[in-house]
Amino acid sequence: MAVLSILVFAGAFGLSVTVIAMAIAPQWQRIVRLARGHVEPAFTTVGTVMVADRRIIVRRWASTPALVSSRKWRAAA
Repeated sequence: MAVLSILVFAGAFGLSVTVIAMAIAPQWQRIVRLARGHVEPAFTTVGTVMVADRRIIVRRWASTPALVSSRKWRAAA
């Protein structure tokens, strides 16, 4: 019974160490950089992105040519 419990707990420990290592491995450079005291630049907030998106939409809307009605075409002819 003792051998079985050791195997179960050793397997669980091995699995947990593997999962933690797989989660940390892709970010190890970032973790080391932060540990050395380098501060990451702040990311853009959603509100700022939304304001910029509205500006782009307004510029696109303003740059589209206005539809000319057929009466103005007839009057010009």
